[in-house]
Amino acid sequence: MLADAIRAEGYRLARNRTAVFWSVLFVPVAAMILGIVISWAAKGNQAELAEVSAELGMVSEPLNLGAALVSNAAALAGGPLLLFVLIGAATLFAGDYRWETWRLIRARNRRANLILAKVAALVVLAFAAMVALLIFSMIGEPIRATIFERAMTFSLDGEQIGAFLGLFGLGWLRVIQFAMIALLAAVATRSLLAALFIPMALGAAQAFGAPMLGGMGLMPDSWTVQLLLPGQAFEVLKGMILGGEGAPAIPVALQVKAWISLIGWTVLPLLAALAIFERQDLSKE
Repeated sequence: MLADAIRAEGYRLARNRTAVFWSVLFVPVAAMILGIVISWAAKGNQAELAEVSAELGMVSEPLNLGAALVSNAAALAGGPLLLFVLIGAATLFAGDYRWETWRLIRARNRRANLILAKVAALVVLAFAAMVALLIFSMIGEPIRATIFERAMTFSLDGEQIGAFLGLFGLGWLRVIQFAMIALLAAVATRSLLAALFIPMALGAAQAFGAPMLGGMGLMPDSWTVQLLLPGQAFEVLKGMILGGEGAPAIPVALQVKAWISLIGWTVLPLLAALAIFERQDLSKE
């Protein structure tokens, strides 16, 4: 029954071309175009920069596309992607409230399966958005290198492959975690706008909350900071994966706190949404 619900949600999402475009394609295409335009604009200063570099004996290093792949993977779960995936998440989670179709669907399957199917569709949507962003980012790298007449190489060792996979998986979890707040907001309020703006407001509050908690004497590695700010936990785990010789070692205790925070902010909103949904009267929805 869950498989049937997942297929139905996947079909409905695929037919919603507007949500798919804004959630999957807009940010990658816009970021690539913006990067190329900025590179063209900076090209005007390239001659002066080249003269200064020559006088100092500096030579521009070739662009390593393998290292660029890892660097782009580290930036996947940024604010723009989180914001625009939220459009698809809000459509998925609140669409049936908006169009009053729950009363037609709820008799076809168990309520938990209906919600979990929407979550499964969101997981695929987030994956597609991240892959698209990575592809367009890597398309933009050689274009910008060509603009600046920079040589290109490609090398990727085992450590870099591991870092790439870890960063991609961690970013995927971060996008899903952010979307689970939209799920809880959609179910609790039955509103598409709430599903959009509550996660955005909470994300902004967490961004401002980090320096505020620091001003109150709470250290970044404290339980309070890590549990209240999943974005901080994400950054801790990303730093752990990136590592590097110059990077300070992250204590195991802090890593545990960060994992508990990020996973907790993913699972608890989902469980709360399931509990609320089981008790809702959907006869008029």
